[in-house]
Amino acid sequence: MFARTTTMQLKIAFIDEALEVYKNSIVPAAQAQKGLVELKLLLDRNSGKAIAIAIWESEEDAKANEKSHYYQEQLVKLISYYAYPPIKEGFEIAHQV
Repeated sequence: MFARTTTMQLKIAFIDEALEVYKNSIVPAAQAQKGLVELKLLLDRNSGKAIAIAIWESEEDAKANEKSHYYQEQLVKLISYYAYPPIKEGFEIAHQV
């Protein structure tokens, strides 16, 4: 399995609006993606820092998802809520309980 994280710094005044976009637009689109196992969003409301974690069946599924431009299309949906550009990273899931 493979995890892709996206670390975002959101504008604090717009966190609730960003969450609505995430829940009502990004999550439904994500659920239709081949190989996606799970999607989580971690949020620190005091700082505006958020980390989206997408768990994929394989690294190949995650890469195929990015090549389809789905990932970039989802980032654009939140562009007006970012204080700074998001940071994407990928990780092998070495152990899971």
